[in-house]
Amino acid sequence: MSPGASGKRIVVAEDEPSIVVSLEFLLTQAAYEVHIATDGDEALRTLYRVRPHLVLLDLMLPGVDGFDICRRLRADPQLAATRVVVLTAKGRAREIEKGLALGADAYVTKPFGTRELMATVRALIGGA
Repeated sequence: MSPGASGKRIVVAEDEPSIVVSLEFLLTQAAYEVHIATDGDEALRTLYRVRPHLVLLDLMLPGVDGFDICRRLRADPQLAATRVVVLTAKGRAREIEKGLALGADAYVTKPFGTRELMATVRALIGGA
């Protein structure tokens, strides 16, 4: 966990180590509190423990996939208000529609620009 001065908590649910390192650095520099989960089961445990303001959610996680995690978040009254940014290589219209239909607040395809991603995070939960 990386401490954030703002108290705004973000869970990064991503299994690609280079992306995890990059996102953790970017978000920590922006003063967010960052928690990492590298598979779907760990992501669910972390979401319930941390109760983040936002989750950056890869759809193709090992174990429980991102679609199922998003579905579970929206069905749980304790976590339903968590903002979800889907972060994935799946950029076809069908996948985007499915992600948004399950309750994702934003859909960012890989490779992504860091400015675009940070603007999306700030728009959803404010600055750190």
